[in-house]
Amino acid sequence: MKFLDEASIQVVAGKGGNGCLSFRREKYVARGGPDGGDGGRGGDVVLIADSALNTLIDFRFQPLYRAANGQPGSGRNKTGAAGSDLEVRVPVGTIVLDEDSLDVLGDLKQPGARLRVAQGGSAGVGNTRFKSSTNRAPRHTVPGGEGENRRLRLQLKLLADVGLLGLPNAGKSTLIRSISAAKPKVADYPFTTLVPNLGVVRAGTDSSFVVADVPGLIRGAAEGAGLGTQFLRHLSRTRILLHLVEVAPLDGSEPLANAEALERELAAYSPALTERPVWRVLTKTDLVDDSRVDSLTRQFRQRWPDEPCFAIAAATGAGIDSLVGALAVAVAEFHRSLEEDEARRVAEAELAGRIAEQVWRQALAAKPVKPRPLPTGSLEDDDHDVEVVYVRGDGDQE
Repeated sequence: MKFLDEASIQVVAGKGGNGCLSFRREKYVARGGPDGGDGGRGGDVVLIADSALNTLIDFRFQPLYRAANGQPGSGRNKTGAAGSDLEVRVPVGTIVLDEDSLDVLGDLKQPGARLRVAQGGSAGVGNTRFKSSTNRAPRHTVPGGEGENRRLRLQLKLLADVGLLGLPNAGKSTLIRSISAAKPKVADYPFTTLVPNLGVVRAGTDSSFVVADVPGLIRGAAEGAGLGTQFLRHLSRTRILLHLVEVAPLDGSEPLANAEALERELAAYSPALTERPVWRVLTKTDLVDDSRVDSLTRQFRQRWPDEPCFAIAAATGAGIDSLVGALAVAVAEFHRSLEEDEARRVAEAELAGRIAEQVWRQALAAKPVKPRPLPTGSLEDDDHDVEVVYVRGDGDQE
């Protein structure tokens, strides 16, 4: 499957039908008067969030979307047919931006959500509308209005409950492979992950959650270094951030110093994003002795006493069950609190709004969007590979 998390499209609403200039001409009816009908309105272009989609790749091959025009009016006061609306399906989690004004037009976060992005032209008016006691033979009509014509930029934010972040080679891809059916590339060198990955984790017969893995962050990422910030928007909707820290870095650096440096980069990218729960996970513990693991665990719990700290070895499975079980409980509790606590819903909406604004500002600073002429062929955005795998209760992949 190809993955495209950003795409540009052109949407053109339908033109309204023209009003008709007509007079009644019928045998034995002298001076029948005006009978020109109105035109029909132009069709709208509407985006609809579809949970069956998880990529914007289709928009690479079809960048132009045009709704139907309204039909003109006709004699005998016949109104023209309205142009049918064009419904364009996009993945859930798509943000819609106007490329000319850089305004955010909408955020399609819920399945079935609808957003009108181009309004059809107004219907024309026939000459019947202008008859009066002093103007019995009006020859004036109003043409149909032009439909809106817009260039849009679609940005996809993957919807996941848990987001993985860490330095390159921290073990993020290995972890998501071990707890889900996703199969991202794993190798013994940094920067193996070049695109986001999603995995669905089963934590029981009726419990599951989604994990998102993005390319590793490096120092200076907030200023655009590396690939991580290009995909950090995918973590902006996660409920819990798992910060993976390698206990035995190849460069001999200290794990605690690495963790502090990465979280400074995350705070520089989006201060509001750091208000999410951040769990620290010490990885590759099978490479050091138990005393070293215990010492590092104490350091991390002392540095961040209010957040959990786990020690795992994804290669051997050590500590994986405890981590997955704790995540399942936390995610379920989060969703339950949103359903039952109005204050929590309000606070969550406010935090999500601040995160979205900061992520958008970073996107503008890192990659200014410039208006371009109407597309004549395929878009030039790079596409990427991603694997999204779901597992049924019987363990078979879908």
